[in-house]
Amino acid sequence: MITSNASPRNLLPPVLFLLVAAAMGLAHALLPRPSVLPEPYRPIGLLLLAIGVAVAIAARLQFARAATEINTFAEPTRLVTDGLFRWSRNPMYLGMGLAAVGVATLSGAAAAFLLAGAFVAIVDRWYIAFEERRLRARFGAAYETYARSTRRWV
Repeated sequence: MITSNASPRNLLPPVLFLLVAAAMGLAHALLPRPSVLPEPYRPIGLLLLAIGVAVAIAARLQFARAATEINTFAEPTRLVTDGLFRWSRNPMYLGMGLAAVGVATLSGAAAAFLLAGAFVAIVDRWYIAFEERRLRARFGAAYETYARSTRRWV
């Protein structure tokens, strides 16, 4: 069982995304049914995947410009609250979540959508909870103010 007190030190979020995407591909190949999305709508997944990857990369580049720590498990060095972070406290995770939904949409298989939902739940309850505790400890009132004014996802 995953708890919010667990430290996910051995699995970086992008690696988890790639593992989930691979599991979706496997699920599509081995369990294509039941399909929950008709074939004509599946190409929309490419758009969702592209937008998700673009959002995640843009947020990553914003961290680079701010010269702050990107590693989930390293000590945070700066609180980034501008750009994409004005709209979401977690645009990198938002992007990966959207990309996961895009992959599931391309597949159309129910199992792929379940895996996308599991990815988002793990990110929300495990990684984000872990990071929020560290940000509160490091930035105190500044983080609390930011958290009250900006939603966790969108």
